[in-house]
Amino acid sequence: MFKRNNAVAFRLMVFMAAALVAGCGGGGSSAGGTASGNNSVATAVRSAAPPSACPDGGISIDAGIDSNGNSVLDTSEVTSTQYVCNGASGTNGLVSVTAEAAGANCANGGEKVSVGADANGDGILDSAEITSSDYVCNGATGTTGATGPAGPGVTWVNVSGTTQQAASNTGYMANNAAQVTITLPASPSVGDVVQVSGVGSGGWKIAQNAGQSIVTKDVIGNIGALWTARDSARVWWSVASSSDGTKLVAVVQVGQIYTSTDSGVSWTARDSARNWLSVASSADGAKLVAVEGGGLIYTSIDSGVSWTARDSVRWWYSVASSSDGTKLVAVVNNGQIYTSTNSGVSWTARDSVRGWYSVASSSDGTKMVAVEWGGQIYTSTNSGVSWTARDSARNWISVASSSDGTKLVAVASGGQIYTSTDSGATWTVRDSVRWWYSVASSADGSKLVAVEDGGQIYTSIDSGVTWIARDSARWWRSVASSADGTKLVAMVGGGQIYTSEPTAIQSTTAKTAGSISGAQYDAIELQFIGNSTFMVLSYAGYLTVQ
Repeated sequence: MFKRNNAVAFRLMVFMAAALVAGCGGGGSSAGGTASGNNSVATAVRSAAPPSACPDGGISIDAGIDSNGNSVLDTSEVTSTQYVCNGASGTNGLVSVTAEAAGANCANGGEKVSVGADANGDGILDSAEITSSDYVCNGATGTTGATGPAGPGVTWVNVSGTTQQAASNTGYMANNAAQVTITLPASPSVGDVVQVSGVGSGGWKIAQNAGQSIVTKDVIGNIGALWTARDSARVWWSVASSSDGTKLVAVVQVGQIYTSTDSGVSWTARDSARNWLSVASSADGAKLVAVEGGGLIYTSIDSGVSWTARDSVRWWYSVASSSDGTKLVAVVNNGQIYTSTNSGVSWTARDSVRGWYSVASSSDGTKMVAVEWGGQIYTSTNSGVSWTARDSARNWISVASSSDGTKLVAVASGGQIYTSTDSGATWTVRDSVRWWYSVASSADGSKLVAVEDGGQIYTSIDSGVTWIARDSARWWRSVASSADGTKLVAMVGGGQIYTSEPTAIQSTTAKTAGSISGAQYDAIELQFIGNSTFMVLSYAGYLTVQ
């Protein structure tokens, strides 16, 4: 049988059919007779071959002599028939690839590739349907090259104590509520590295051995190290800052209100001369509130351009604001505490008559803290509705709060600094006895700044555990901080306003007097470059360099 689509076979069949009748024509005589005969051969192709001949269909090829000369092969003239039949429909072929374990077929393992017809039509090549298999084998394993020298990667150590001797190529996670001091390796090799990350709230300090120093080129740090005098000498009394430290507001006792929109570089006088004693600002610096001793409360919603008088004449002494400027709290010396929930439009008297001196608020206005001269510290967790006495009776003069109201700092005149990490429930004494006058805090409570009346400015980057003296002895009256604790502003009664921003330091002090300190979430990487010198490779945060 032949398949119909085989053209060569078809032509061959036609040729064979013609051959079958090639000799059927009559022969002529040569003896004076006329040659005659019918030698025509006709072939015909007929489709729809009989089922018995081609079960799957095909064509028939009939051959014969056109006896009647009508150029048509009549049925009676057919002398032979051949068929070209269609082939039976084939089945689907499948290929299967499976893993081949190491063995006789593949010494190192590989893959087995099998082929066959899908006889049962289930789309899967069953083992009974496989007609042939071959293998793709893995090559032999190559030899391992020599191990290279060890790199300078570090192994991290969690430090839960307060001191740690560092080893080369080691990282340390300072994880303590107090500052962790990490001393550099005494005999490092060139290229050795040391890394430190501040995990705990106490931060960290890198101490040097005798003769060592650290190159700190372009390290931005030393918060509060350098101060620049601004504006003119006035009886400055209180200052407040927006969260980014760009917008400032300051008040002069028996003078005017002054505002700045360039971090204190220039100042504009506002409102009228009054006995201003305290001022506060919303986070964006748009909503301001100022209080007058023996006068009224004044509020502004346009960054101090215009002011509106509020409440009644009292001996207002201190005021604080929530971050959105909606919730306010003000205290009256030898009077009560007053709170407002509508940006100062109306006020409600709270607690009792005391010698209130300073007040602070959390960013949402829920947690508040107020201090009494010659009395105690008082805290509130319900926006000033009720208050709880804390600590002991001291000459408290100023208090500040972290944004969540958890970390607090208060200073006593002729006493010490006190810090709390539990919203005022307990307090820890810090630093030395000084004539503290004002204190401010970063939003997270890690960076603090305090000023001494007739003394210096002091900064801390470890929530008050340690303090560094800054600038010169002056009659400091008030201090404020940006939310991140990097931009500071302080003022002198009868002197000028001073501003401070982080600066780039080139190197630490040589020998054991030098150090680098960081707060929680600050980090540093140092590399030993020889000659008893380390170099800062990278750092995160704002560091203090000594």
